[in-house]
Amino acid sequence: MTKSSPNNPTHLAKAANDFVWTQKIKNDTGNIETHPFDPVLPPDATVMMMGTFPPTADKWAMHFHYPNFYNDMWRIYGSVFFDDVDYFKVGEEKRFDPERIRNFMFERGIASCPTVKQAIRETGNASDKNLTVVTPVDLDNILPQVPKVKTLFTTGGKATEILLNLLAEPPAKSKYPKTNQSMDYPYQWQDANNKKADVNNLTLYRMLSTSRAYPLALDKKIAAYKDFFKKVGKL
Repeated sequence: MTKSSPNNPTHLAKAANDFVWTQKIKNDTGNIETHPFDPVLPPDATVMMMGTFPPTADKWAMHFHYPNFYNDMWRIYGSVFFDDVDYFKVGEEKRFDPERIRNFMFERGIASCPTVKQAIRETGNASDKNLTVVTPVDLDNILPQVPKVKTLFTTGGKATEILLNLLAEPPAKSKYPKTNQSMDYPYQWQDANNKKADVNNLTLYRMLSTSRAYPLALDKKIAAYKDFFKKVGKL
């Protein structure tokens, strides 16, 4: 990808995007929160999962991505890769094993990085609808750590919107990929002084939410993710 300079359109687009993010912050809202979990970045990863923000800490069953026991993400992974929805579950406890999940992701080359670094919960919960993004993910920092990644996949509409607004020329919402669809993701370095190698030709898939609030049966969610992982060569 072409590097930007202080006066070229990419740099100006970045400045405009920064302005947009900043303007979303309201002085009379609640506290700004920083995402509590570090990205999982296997150096040989070829795909990267990108969600938004976890629930409040009282809903956590573990200190790891998708920590709510009633979110079906790790059941889906267990079923897709091991034909066992309880593969990552800890015995009879209502929690998953973060170390087992992390080891699996390194073994299979699957990264996980949220699209949101800082946010405000307008209604005190993890609803994407009421999440004000303060600071989005810094892909200039993340992508060089996973140089083999060619596919990004989001886990819902909000994460998709955030990533597409990081592009030098964000598409109109009518052009966003629908659930289970993909599009080219022509990311360009946003730091004018960035000396890193060019970004891969990335593809962005929009996957469905694994929240129980998403109105789809678990077996259909599993089927959608299984189809995706087959497409990207993980199955």
